[in-house]
Amino acid sequence: MSLRFVADCMLGRLARWLRAFGFDVVYHPFADDRQVLAWARERGAVLLTRDTNLAQACGLRVLFVAHDRVEDQLRQVAKEAPIDLQRARPLTRCTVCNEVLTPAARDEVWDQVPPFIYLTQERYARCPGCGRVYWEGTHVARMRERLARLQEAAGRGEQ
Repeated sequence: MSLRFVADCMLGRLARWLRAFGFDVVYHPFADDRQVLAWARERGAVLLTRDTNLAQACGLRVLFVAHDRVEDQLRQVAKEAPIDLQRARPLTRCTVCNEVLTPAARDEVWDQVPPFIYLTQERYARCPGCGRVYWEGTHVARMRERLARLQEAAGRGEQ
């Protein structure tokens, strides 16, 4: 999981999904090109962009994202970065601010989750950056299915 990314302002959905799968992705929707380039240089990160001018940045590893659909974008990154989807650690990063999640006791989050969730879930995680609370709801199974499809497609060399 040591591969890092910086995504430009056109790739918010891709950044969010990569974070959901546990990858380190710096993304700010209002960052200008100069700031995005600086973050990529500072972090030694792969720059993800749909901007042809930005894609020609010197001295950086750049992946020009050719697709509009996030599923196709994920498949391209898995193939060309390349990321090891077998080592993905879903639900370990905040999808909003990219911080690594920390375990949270059920009693600590009772007032931050819907009552039904509190009554039906035992395990929680919290983002130390923004305070958002996460739990493994029904969406987790769908995320794992999506990850499995991406792993399968990457293994076949699809784009």
